[in-house]
Amino acid sequence: MNLLFISLGCDKNLVDTEKMLGLLGGEGYSFVDDETQADVIVINTCCFILDAKEESINTILEMAELKKAADSRLKALIVTGCLAQRYQDEIRKEIPEVDAVLGTASYERIAEAVKEALAGHTTAEFADIDTPVSARTERLVTTGGHYAFLKIAEGCDKRCTYCIIPYLRGKYRSVPMEQLLREARELAEKGVKELILVAQETTLYGRDLYGKKALPELLHRLAEISGIEWIRLQYCYPEEITDELIETIRTEEKVCHYLDIPIQHASDAILKRMGRRTSNAEIRGLIEKLRREIPDIVLRTTFISGFPGETQEDHETLLRFVREIRFERLGVFAYSPEEDTPASTFEDQVPDELKEERRAEIMELQQEIAFEKSEEMCGRVLEVMIEGKVADENAYVGRTYMDSPNVDGLIFVNTELPLMSGDFVRVRVTGALEYDLIGEVEDEFTE
Repeated sequence: MNLLFISLGCDKNLVDTEKMLGLLGGEGYSFVDDETQADVIVINTCCFILDAKEESINTILEMAELKKAADSRLKALIVTGCLAQRYQDEIRKEIPEVDAVLGTASYERIAEAVKEALAGHTTAEFADIDTPVSARTERLVTTGGHYAFLKIAEGCDKRCTYCIIPYLRGKYRSVPMEQLLREARELAEKGVKELILVAQETTLYGRDLYGKKALPELLHRLAEISGIEWIRLQYCYPEEITDELIETIRTEEKVCHYLDIPIQHASDAILKRMGRRTSNAEIRGLIEKLRREIPDIVLRTTFISGFPGETQEDHETLLRFVREIRFERLGVFAYSPEEDTPASTFEDQVPDELKEERRAEIMELQQEIAFEKSEEMCGRVLEVMIEGKVADENAYVGRTYMDSPNVDGLIFVNTELPLMSGDFVRVRVTGALEYDLIGEVEDEFTE
């Protein structure tokens, strides 16, 4: 049986996909990347914002049409993930071609769901979304083998007014540390050299299990694993970043001087309406401390433009914040009202056209900042992880500690050396593009 997996949405969703692939690989399925060659298709969906929801729905409908075609070999269509959790009844009622629907806490049932579907039975599995996190670590890594995401917790307790995640993923549940260490060791044995720690919020890791924030301890123990060269932190809420965590990032050699801090806005009035727990002044104080303690740290953040009630003054506050802080990495999303969230019922909803105008204005400013930051890198020598080769050229593409895969920039490396994905080289930066760098190998590669 040939099986095709379509994974949509965030990297946390991708980890679930890889674990489902691991479970199904143990059952003897062959994996394909062409839907016309698939006997079974599994779609792991997202519905965090409107665009993600539409992508998930359109993908399901497209595969349902494929299944109905007279010459199709597709026998089973299965939908999992956030959209499945949120719209389980609608999917089963309105898309009869779907044979099984699995919620966010039920991915371990994927092998049984496939067997049931192939036997002609329709199934629906929706375990309690607050159930403890599974101890399984089997995974089929799909990121190329040299880096992998390590999901350290599930769910969220923050309940920001715009966010649907707690309703789909449940309360915050940390993955036991020994399980994470076992999973990380297995990944290292398969050749993974960079671990990217993800969760809805990584900074609260361990508080529910150990009565304290245990992220610094986890970082120290992950750094002891042979073969792991880089450890990267994402989704660190500003109010939960402690002095201990800052010191760990500063002193633990394998932890990248890179921090992803979702801030969402800079206007105190909008932050309060969002249900965020920090102020403009507190965020500025944190960033000042991070840059003082770790001078070469790279900060990534995200903002939401056009949140309900956002005035032109609020927008100007955000622009001023971006101009003054000069983030190395920054993304902006236009506010998307999600049903069942408090913010969707707020008065003073901002017109879509104005949301997009404000988003574009912030991104235009950030583009200027990013280019200036890139130009400042010229002449520096950086360690680079090679990602692949540029076709028909003596050049490779790679990443520095400053760049997370798929969301940040790249560095194009000119060299005659024969390199492989996952190799590390020292590269002198010789040029800057809008978001990317150009460089030349400084010496022989280290591995």
